Amino acid sequence: MRCLVVADLHYSLPQFDWLLSAAAQFDLVIFAGDALNVGSMVDFRAQIVVVKKYLALLASQTRVILCSGNHDLDERSAEGEKISRWIADVRELGIACDGDSLAIADTLFTVCPWWDGPQVKQRLVAQLHDAATRRPQRWIWAHHAPPANSPTSWGGKRFFGDVDLVQWIADYKPSMVISGHVHQSPFIPDGSWFDRLGETWVFNTGLQHGRPPTHIVLDLDEGKAFWLAAGEAQWIDLNAPLQRPARPVVEPPDWLTSLDRIADPSLAAPRAAAG
Repeated sequence: MRCLVVADLHYSLPQFDWLLSAAAQFDLVIFAGDALNVGSMVDFRAQIVVVKKYLALLASQTRVILCSGNHDLDERSAEGEKISRWIADVRELGIACDGDSLAIADTLFTVCPWWDGPQVKQRLVAQLHDAATRRPQRWIWAHHAPPANSPTSWGGKRFFGDVDLVQWIADYKPSMVISGHVHQSPFIPDGSWFDRLGETWVFNTGLQHGRPPTHIVLDLDEGKAFWLAAGEAQWIDLNAPLQRPARPVVEPPDWLTSLDRIADPSLAAPRAAAG
């Protein structure tokens, strides 16, 4: 199984277009939060309409997982906590979203919501407890914020990760946690796109503007993770202990060569969902 991981697209339509071009090559797209952008001049409700159209097109090509990020919160619950109401609506598109767990072959994917207070946090705790009772050997979480005190949450002056996530990882020992949120971590000294807490691999895609988005490819059959950014291509061996730095991609596989071609808008102009 080969998974394409993105996060923090923040309503960048050229990046969504690239994602549509690439999706069919993968068994699963994992979107680790922040599809929307609270700082955009585009009305939030309009953003939701457009992003839902993109997600429908993605779901017509491959399986899709979407967890909420802090930019995706559009309402308050009865308890006054910020929530992402619109993300629950994409479930009807066949997309696994906040609160869901999706089993594909020998892997269980658990989709975690962004929590803004004790009620959603408690539901997340219950979700992890329930999923743990039926976990296979490989268990992967989509959780927008990376763990605290990890290079994947390093912002240059302090860590921006989730302290509770560190404890949940220690308690349940998932195989991987897929995150985003801290945009600069992979690009700055002492930061990284990958880390390992015990036996758990942790990933943060990072953010670069323009097309294509920074992304990670998990080749679960080959036991490799690739990080692909502008002018950079790195990989790590998932079956080996943590080693830094990551290795440069010297002999790109066929799918990576194909992605390089898609990344050039003059070679591929996919149908825009906003049109």
